[in-house]
Amino acid sequence: MGLIDRLFGLVFGSGNVVRETAEVFRENAEKSAQRGADLREAAMAQFGAEFTVARQGRFDRLVDGLNRLPRPALAFGTLGLFVAAMIDPIWFASRMTGIALVPEPLWWLLGAIVSFYFGARHQVKGHAFQRSIAATLAQVPAVIETQAKLAKLSDRTPGSAATGSDASVALSALSPTHNAALEHWRIQRRAP
Repeated sequence: MGLIDRLFGLVFGSGNVVRETAEVFRENAEKSAQRGADLREAAMAQFGAEFTVARQGRFDRLVDGLNRLPRPALAFGTLGLFVAAMIDPIWFASRMTGIALVPEPLWWLLGAIVSFYFGARHQVKGHAFQRSIAATLAQVPAVIETQAKLAKLSDRTPGSAATGSDASVALSALSPTHNAALEHWRIQRRAP
């Protein structure tokens, strides 16, 4: 019995030769999981330590609040532009044509401020950006012409929907055209 106990103890006991030999070729899964858990715990403790401040004054809280404003303001402002374009397209188009007239140095200044604030690198696609600004500035005459056309289409311009002396346009505006869906609806309403 003693010999068998020693053999089993040698193979499967505290001095497990099979386990130690296998761990040379394959990582111990239990020890690996424990190391991973320890690493995650240490990382979370470090992250938590970054956000614990002994005591913040009013000024520190104000600055922290102001630092959190630009990203949501830019996101909601962009969404607001889409809403404005849907609500009043003429107003939106006139504002966008005005933006096309902004001089190139101001675009560069705005780009530098935004890239510095968000930590981005402004050199990416710099030459393509410069070419597009130059092409935009070359369109100034067309923008001015578009601005004048939009001013004529504005609902604030009296007589913008006037037909003038063309009687056929005036009559076509007064006489309804054939609407198949409306006729179908009327027939179905009369049927029951």
